[in-house]
Amino acid sequence: MCATLSLTMSQPTLRIIDPEQPPSQADLESWMGKKAYVFWTEVSNWIAQSHPGVFNPEWLFGGKKHGWSLRYKKSKSFCTFVPEKNQFAIVIVFGADERAKVEEIRAELSPMTLDAYDQATTYHDGKWLYLKVNSKSVIRDVQRLLAVKRKSKSEK
Repeated sequence: MCATLSLTMSQPTLRIIDPEQPPSQADLESWMGKKAYVFWTEVSNWIAQSHPGVFNPEWLFGGKKHGWSLRYKKSKSFCTFVPEKNQFAIVIVFGADERAKVEEIRAELSPMTLDAYDQATTYHDGKWLYLKVNSKSVIRDVQRLLAVKRKSKSEK
């Protein structure tokens, strides 16, 4: 881990805010913890397997307030991974058509995910769902929600 990253990581913040370079895999595991890093890897691998060759994840630095995030995007945003202290979060933005599709799968989602979805703010560009990925159940929900945004290779 680079010196500036370890100094930055010791500050009281949830996000990785060293602007010099995106975090390495080792930095992510250290920052998020092993369990959250396993969830990160599982969702990342699922995206790569279900959408081969579609996405080229891109690290974005959102300043000292938001820190680093990993965006999956083709022509429009698919999702954004947010490495936080001792946890992994994902942001998924749903447009109007996608929100209608989410309503069709509500019964398949866990109560925690439904609550986060219902509480999410809707802006002019869509409903911004911020979800802490902290269980296998949430991973299944993420997969269902991402399937609303883009069909996997096996569904086409």
